[in-house]
Amino acid sequence: MSNVTVFDDLLQEVREFPPDPAFTAQATAADPAIYRRAADDYERFWEDHARELVWFQPWARVLDWKPPHAQWFVGGKINAAYNCLDKHLGTPRRNKAAFIWEGENGEIRTVTYLQLHRDVCRFANVLRSLGVTKGDRVAIYMPMMIEAAVAMLACARIGAIHSVVFGGFSPDSLADRINDSACKVLITADGGWRRGNVLALKNEADKALEQTPSVRHVVIVKRPHGEPFPLNVKEGRDHWYHRLIEQASADCPAEPMDAEDVLYILYTSGTTGKPKGIVHTTGGYLVNTYATSKYVFDLKDDDIYWCTADIGWVTGHSYVVYGPLQCGATVFIYEGAPNHPGQDRFWEMVARHRVSVFYTAPTAIRAFMKWGRQLPAKHDLSSLRLLGTVGEPINPEAWMWYHENIGRGRCPIVDTWWQTETGAIMITGLPGLSTMKPGYAGTPFPGIEATVLDEAGNEVKTGSGLLAIKKPWPAMLRTIWGDDERYVATYFSKWDKKTYFPGDGAKRDEKGNFMILGRVDDVLNVAGHRIGTMEVESALVDHEAVAEAAVVGRNHDLKGQAIVAFVTVKGRFSMSDDLRKELSRHVVKKIGAIARPEEIIFSSDLPKTRSGKIMRRLLRDIADGRALGDTTTLADPAVVEQLRETYEEKYGG
Repeated sequence: MSNVTVFDDLLQEVREFPPDPAFTAQATAADPAIYRRAADDYERFWEDHARELVWFQPWARVLDWKPPHAQWFVGGKINAAYNCLDKHLGTPRRNKAAFIWEGENGEIRTVTYLQLHRDVCRFANVLRSLGVTKGDRVAIYMPMMIEAAVAMLACARIGAIHSVVFGGFSPDSLADRINDSACKVLITADGGWRRGNVLALKNEADKALEQTPSVRHVVIVKRPHGEPFPLNVKEGRDHWYHRLIEQASADCPAEPMDAEDVLYILYTSGTTGKPKGIVHTTGGYLVNTYATSKYVFDLKDDDIYWCTADIGWVTGHSYVVYGPLQCGATVFIYEGAPNHPGQDRFWEMVARHRVSVFYTAPTAIRAFMKWGRQLPAKHDLSSLRLLGTVGEPINPEAWMWYHENIGRGRCPIVDTWWQTETGAIMITGLPGLSTMKPGYAGTPFPGIEATVLDEAGNEVKTGSGLLAIKKPWPAMLRTIWGDDERYVATYFSKWDKKTYFPGDGAKRDEKGNFMILGRVDDVLNVAGHRIGTMEVESALVDHEAVAEAAVVGRNHDLKGQAIVAFVTVKGRFSMSDDLRKELSRHVVKKIGAIARPEEIIFSSDLPKTRSGKIMRRLLRDIADGRALGDTTTLADPAVVEQLRETYEEKYGG
């Protein structure tokens, strides 16, 4: 009997998991009236949470909403680093661990809130010595190290805007992001460990720096490793982090920032070839990430909290750094891969560090399922009390496996839906209050008005439609860096300028629980990472051999979606396996390994309408092995049949 059949049988018997009374008794959110209070006066709800933070100057108005632009806590002055660090220094948390870091090769470092405060202040002064002032942009291209968080918080302390770029992105992708926001400084590392190998990150950054005239200084964090490798250090431009920070003062008062001053830019994929620089401001973002961290993860002073996301994604921003540190949590950070040196590395670390709150992606859970339940069974996971998922919808089978084999049937699971654009969790259960339903993210977080609409904007009370957010929320994106027209067109033009369209389909049950159905636009969710089909197509046609390319996603048991590219080549090139490998390498060079196509199909032509539009819908049918939809509008219906035969011959249908 297959695993799917087993889990289907289980789901027939147990479809819902009510909250455990013992968990509810100690939960931060234990009173269901929290939902009513937020619904009755949602501005007051957010204002009450804002009062739990430290402000240098109070706000004059909670919300100024001029659709589609919102301002929260108007006139208030606040600082993100101060609320993550300074406010804890007069409490017992002063000497509490802020970060516990483990390298892939087994090194362990712990920094307290006092030590982290000192390092952040010193590095903030370093940035000032390099000419960084309030409003300047700073790029961060780092492995998972404590210094990455130090760099983010140091920028926030002096009012610089950080732009973190995932360390797996290619030099071209790094250069594009640096140039789009004209970053003045780049912070990187000489290398980092991944699956037993050292990735030479600075050498990759050097390739990007050939194309980035705005960068005046580069700061290099030294990551200890075995054999040294060649490293270019350019005199006058490149500086070693450890030398600069040793000489810097630990006295650096936090800059009072307007609530609407920009905290960071983070680039995300869209339906065009150019990634969008999502802009998040300071006050509302801090309030929203604080409240969601407090209630969704039910953080306690004795918790060891582990969010497995990389610092380069929004989850790393909101739920590794800003949210948990505002709550005074102890955050565990791991540098490397989940299967090195063994496939039970995560569970060995959970047991050894006594991790109590664990937040990971469904892609990882499906990999753990594939590796077998015997691996977590070898380890004492009794410290775990709460589990979470993020990044993509989790299928019921993976939910049940996670519940039984990691939570041992006793840990609530918070299945969270949110985006780079939303800044904070939007739809989720609250662990002490919500009945958990496998496959369903749950209900909107208090203070969030989410709904399901049809194409015409009519509400779908129960059933499937398009996910929509009807009111502004504190952590929402404010614009796209340098392109407000694209902001309006992308997010606030589907129905009206008051309604945010996230690009996801959703289903709502009779109890108001939301199931997220995935993207409805030309953006793929590959292992929890959003990749625009246009980005991959642009990378492919950049190659001299490619005349035309169309990229679609197909269902994938592990990743959720996999990238399939249909390519026509120019006459003088042969459609060979060597070219297929070369094109795959080219995509990695232009974007990064996360965009590597799973399959590349050569064709003499692509299915097009008579007006010349490529019918990607039919290509998706081919890639997923579905019956072909309507082909009557095609200029040459034979093309699609030839493509299907080619695909089935190579990949077995």
